[in-house]
Amino acid sequence: MQVFVNGKIQDVPESTTLRQLIEHLGLGKALCAAEVNKKAVRRSEQETTVLRPGDVIEVVTLVGGG
Repeated sequence: MQVFVNGKIQDVPESTTLRQLIEHLGLGKALCAAEVNKKAVRRSEQETTVLRPGDVIEVVTLVGGG
């Protein structure tokens, strides 16, 4: 199925969770924030958030500094 990740079309298997997508993107250990269809998803909810065709996902990594 196709979803939009940071503005680009991405093919993912049916029943993919947000956590699985984040790990697929290589960000599994990074401190990041994510939203699905403009709704923020808590890290504790990423494993149970199942993606659907056409979902719009934004994933941003958080970087410290000053």
